[in-house]
Formats: sequence, C-alpha cells, structure tokens
Amino acid sequence: MDESAAIGLACDALALARDAGAQSAEASVSIARRFHTEARDNVVSRLEGSTGKSLFLRVFHDGRKATLSTSDLSRDGLRGAVERTVAHAALVAPDEYAGLPDEVAREEAELRLADPQVALREDAEKVDEALVLERLIRAADARVTNSSGSHYTDAVAVTAIANTNGFAAGYGWTRAGRSTGPVALDGAVKRIAQYGTAARHLDDLEAPDSVAVTAVRRAVDLFGARKPPTMRVPVIFERDVAASLLDDLFAAVSAANVAVGNSWLSGRIGNRIGSELVTVVDDGRVAAGLGSSPFDGEGVPTRRTPVFERGTLRSFLYDTYYARKLGAASTGNSTGGGVGPSNFYLEPGSMSLEELIAATPLGVLVMDTIGFATEHASGTYSRGARGFFIEGGELAYPIDEFTVAGQYTEMLAGVDAVGNDLRFDAPVISPSFRVAEMTISGN
Repeated sequence: MDESAAIGLACDALALARDAGAQSAEASVSIARRFHTEARDNVVSRLEGSTGKSLFLRVFHDGRKATLSTSDLSRDGLRGAVERTVAHAALVAPDEYAGLPDEVAREEAELRLADPQVALREDAEKVDEALVLERLIRAADARVTNSSGSHYTDAVAVTAIANTNGFAAGYGWTRAGRSTGPVALDGAVKRIAQYGTAARHLDDLEAPDSVAVTAVRRAVDLFGARKPPTMRVPVIFERDVAASLLDDLFAAVSAANVAVGNSWLSGRIGNRIGSELVTVVDDGRVAAGLGSSPFDGEGVPTRRTPVFERGTLRSFLYDTYYARKLGAASTGNSTGGGVGPSNFYLEPGSMSLEELIAATPLGVLVMDTIGFATEHASGTYSRGARGFFIEGGELAYPIDEFTVAGQYTEMLAGVDAVGNDLRFDAPVISPSFRVAEMTISGN
C-alpha cells in the first residue's frame, strides 16, 4: 500500500468518526512489511515475515477523549469500532488539555528515510547474510563455541496521519539491521557479547565482517575478568553504554514525567546542570536518522530542540497534551500516545575512544551494564557493569561483577571529555564520554 492509500484510509476513519458524532478526530495508519531471520551455527533457527496493518484513532467531544487501536481495516469492522469509540467518549471525564494540535506540518522535508534496495532484496539473500555472520564469528576466534544467534532484520513501511482540521500527510520509511551474539568459553565461564548495526539504508550498515570482529572481541577480551576494588575513579562509558545513560536522561526531560513530578529536573529550566561539554539535542530532522520523521505522531512538524546547551537545561520535550498542561509548546515529540525521542543525543567531541583511554591515567572503561536501577525522581544511577581497569592510559585487565553508581547531577557536571564516535543507529544515541569521578563498588 502506498502513501496515498494510507492517507485515504485515515481520512475514511475520520469521516466515520464525524458520522458517529465526534466533534474532532485524528487517525494514524501504519502499514509495515517486516522480515527477520536468525542463524545458529549452520542452521536457520528462525524465519519470520509479516505485513502488519493498524489504525490508531483519537476522537474528541466536549473535552472528552477516547482512543481506538485496531488491525481490522475492513469497512464494516472499522465502522463498528469507530462508533463504539465515539460512544465511549461520553463516559470519560472532560480534560481541558485534550484535543488536536494547534500546529501541523505544512512543508515536506527530504529526510532520506527510505531505501528502495531494502524492498528489492531477495529473502534468500537475507537468510544467507545471517548464516555468513554466524560463520564469521566462529572463524574469528577458536574460543567462540556457540552463539545466541546471528540476525538480519528489515522493515519497509508507510505512516500516514490525518485530522479533522484538514491535515493529511504520509511518508515511507525503511530500516535494516544485522547483529550477532557470540559465546566464548573462558574455562567454566561463558563470555557472552552482543553487537549490531542498524540504519535506514543498506549502504549505511556496518559490514558483516566488522560486526563479527567487534562482537567477538567484546566476548574474548573479557577472559580472565576479575572484580575490581571499591574506589572512586574516572569512568569512561563506551558509546553503547553511554546511550543507555542518555535514555535515562530522556526520561527526566520528558514532559510526561515532569508533569507528575517523576523527574529530578522538574523546575530547573535555565539552571546549569552539566559541564560545558554537555550539549544534548533532540533533532527529528537528521537525514536518514532512525528517529527522524517529517512530523510526529500528531502531525506536528519535527525540529531541532536544544535540551542542554553547554550544561544549562534549556527545554523539556513535549507533545501537545503536556505542552498545554505545562504552559509550553509542543516540540514535535509525540508518539501518538505519549512523549518520545526523535534523535536524542549528546553532541560529540573530538577524541576517539582510544584517545579517551590514553588520557586517563587511572580509571574504568564500562563496556556493558546489567539491570535497571535508575530512580527518576531523585536522579540516582546504579548499574552492575563489565569492562576494563585502566592504568597508565592503557587497558590493564578486564573487570566484572562491580557496580558503578552516582547522582545524575554529579555525573553531568563531571563530564570532562567526550568522544567522536557518535553514530545515528537508534533514536537515542551518544558518543563515548568520561565522568571525572564515580563510585565503583567491587571487593
């Protein structure tokens, strides 16, 4: 189904909502063809292909809102579901902040969101890629004895949104990814690693041999890992781990959490929080970004929003509802049912990860974290971790079974070096960065 057909389906749902008595309504349609294959050793262990079609509808009447999500897009099925949804709106308490957005996208944006080559690939070629990746990790090191699977995934999709204020638009997009999880035997200990790459365009993916080598190195480099002593030292967060910290930071700047007091940043707009190196941006207009789109889940145009500028908190991120509730304007961050990131990232510095390590006389490099232990209201961070002990600007030995902990206010203020290894391979991303001092709890 093309964009015009998806837009037409969204408009049909609006007409049904109006006929059923809704004063205003918004419909979004998503149609996606997805493929996933997994290989283990020389066997294809999973092969999945699907085409999913769904419609999400919001109807409003006298300040009351009801929602519908359905995959039954037949005319009769949709009519009945819409009528029930409009009827349900009468049972909901009025909400002064509910309603359609005041601003919608008016101009098309060329964001390079779709790669025709993704749709043209033969399924057999995709299966072969997973098998090749599995062979590559085993050939890279004899100590790799198994894997949690080597994967290839892709999606070819169209998204369309229309509302009763006259907005109707859609766009096509693609996504592809490859990943692998080698298992290496370190005596009686299994060292398990994960590494992958994702992009809108096939040509932007990291090559299979590079993915395999990096994944294997992450497993075997931890051979002989020991628990470090408890101490306070500089901590470098490798880019993938750094992205998980940015994910927690996004939760703190989400207006949905700010509005209910579940954010340690509530009431701190204009305050200096981080160091001069902390500039964090949410940008829905990054060309070919995995979080990019011409408009958000409500049809509001996406944009570049500076969240932190040189350590100072400048903005939260809003959809229409929470913008109205907090007396602000939408930043184009609606998911259609809440607040979400587009491309949320820490601006990169000029140092490679190797240079960050060389500039650290004594410290810890965190390569992986375990568990979930961030308290969003207070900004307390604590994670189990694996990585390397740094001595004399070099990786001295691998370490595991330790905890890295701190307060986000102290961590952001302590950022004293930022890497240049930012890649737009997820909606929330980060370069590697170093915090001047954190607590490492080990022996």
